[in-house]
Amino acid sequence: MVRPDSQPRERRFGVSPFFKNLALWLVIGLIMVLVFNIFNQSQPMQKELIFSDFMTKVERGEVGEVTIKGNDITGRLTDNSVFRTYTPDDKEMIGILRKQGVKITAKPAEGQPWYMSVLLSWLPMLLFIGVWIFFMRQMQGGGAKALSFGKSRARLLSDKQNKVTFADVSGVDEAKEELQEIIEFLKDPQKFQKLGGRIPKGVLLMGPPGTGKTLLARAIAGEANVPFFSISGSDFVEMFVGVGASRVRDLFEQGKKNAPCIIFMDEIDAVGRHRGAGLGGGHDEREQTLNQLLVEMDGFESNDGVILIAATNRPDVLDPALLRPGRFDRQVVVARPDVKGREGILKVHTKKIPLGPDVDLQVLARGTPGFSGADLANLVNEGALLAARANKKLVEMSDFENAKDKVLMGVERRSLVISAKERKITAYHEAGHALVAKLLPGTDPIHKVTIIPRGRALGVTQQLPTEDKHNYSKEYLLNDIAILYGGRIAEEIVFGPQEVTTGAMNDLERATELARKMVCEWGMSERMGPLQFGKREEMIFLGREIAQHQDYSEQTAMEIDREVRGIAMDNYERAKELVQQQLETLHRLAEALLEREVLDGQEIDSIVKGAGSPAPAAAA
Repeated sequence: MVRPDSQPRERRFGVSPFFKNLALWLVIGLIMVLVFNIFNQSQPMQKELIFSDFMTKVERGEVGEVTIKGNDITGRLTDNSVFRTYTPDDKEMIGILRKQGVKITAKPAEGQPWYMSVLLSWLPMLLFIGVWIFFMRQMQGGGAKALSFGKSRARLLSDKQNKVTFADVSGVDEAKEELQEIIEFLKDPQKFQKLGGRIPKGVLLMGPPGTGKTLLARAIAGEANVPFFSISGSDFVEMFVGVGASRVRDLFEQGKKNAPCIIFMDEIDAVGRHRGAGLGGGHDEREQTLNQLLVEMDGFESNDGVILIAATNRPDVLDPALLRPGRFDRQVVVARPDVKGREGILKVHTKKIPLGPDVDLQVLARGTPGFSGADLANLVNEGALLAARANKKLVEMSDFENAKDKVLMGVERRSLVISAKERKITAYHEAGHALVAKLLPGTDPIHKVTIIPRGRALGVTQQLPTEDKHNYSKEYLLNDIAILYGGRIAEEIVFGPQEVTTGAMNDLERATELARKMVCEWGMSERMGPLQFGKREEMIFLGREIAQHQDYSEQTAMEIDREVRGIAMDNYERAKELVQQQLETLHRLAEALLEREVLDGQEIDSIVKGAGSPAPAAAA
């Protein structure tokens, strides 16, 4: 059944697009004529006088001033009216004018060309036409109709574009299964409907940045043989009031005409934030757009066959009405890949790259815990660039290792000039980190230590876990605090308390933050108990935490400060005792760093065990 209002508005009222455009151009023409008349009226009206009347007015003393230009005379009467006349070659006229006290101005007869006069006369109207055409093109935004800024900017993906399929997506097997089911439903709906199932109206892809949410949507477009519309959440928000809601309506109208189809909305948090949390009150433009989106997804009228797939990395700021079943029936978490997923992602990104025989993607996957799909793609690209820079024909494992160091620690700054004393302090600082990390049980193994400046650091000690971690124990966190203090302790013991430097600033910040989180957020303090102190106050409209609400007394705050200080100082003393006991090992590590600049995990193990290490350096 066709709804009465489903026909285009032009047909219902019997108005064709031709007459609409004709009326529009008529209005434009009337405006131009009006503006032209206004410009013409701005010039004083000149009254035409015959020569005899002009001479009569001169004799009566009614002419105040004249301008003689060849045979043309223009002037002003005593009543301020302007006149114009044409004179024959009358030699006595000048004498009569001077006798009557008329102010005379003479100009040469050669005037400006006729085309300049026409140009000056029509210049205002030409400028107006140019501004109007520019304005119309801006408003159209590439559309075929004037003033079409209320139309949706969704792009329909065609078959000619580069296709991405599920074979190009790896590391997110669960999300692929959920989306594969939707594609099967679109291809064969009877398979599910015969058991009473209905097609999901919406799927929300959520996860950290770079995990492949948009890539999954592109794979859906490549797999599904249905129209696929793509749009960003920011495309709905404009400077004009009501444009967002109008574009949402137009988007779903296009979807209904092409049903069954898929609409993908990237970064939906741009329009889907909590209502009532904005700075504009209940009539905020974002809220009007969100209200229209809620109605279109599950309102009075059904949109059968239109599936909305949205992606966001901030699901916590979305409005609850948007997340309920019936709108987004499925919420698919696209998490960071595990070691198996990382290996699959590396295989996808190295398909078109010539690899050397020593490249082991499994080892590379184990050495990149916490990397997202975008991080791994960047790693592969950096490795290929480094190999090309060295004029290699194959990308070797060393290129990928150097690329990993570049991504994790920053670019090497070998041109930075560092004094011998600063270099020695940096070596002992990094050696302190490495020594404490090797002596404490249960810590992540050391991957590399370097005193070559990278990024904003003069030296880096890098630890990589052997497996992915999702929870952290209290012992692990306490050891981490002790490792962070190892650099400052090494400086203090070797060079003296008066020679400690600012190089430990980031270490102290991270250690203090860890200790405070253990007490206030994770309930890992025996004295304070399994409680959480402090509630985050977050402005949904801004999308970030702006304050920490203190929901405890001043006495409790003092106890929290004492407990945080106690945890930090206990681990400081624990790390200091370890360094003092292994002072000779610290000297060997620092000397090796000064000599080789970079030490890997195996070299550090051999130095700590005392095998093949250089002679110990004298303490400063």
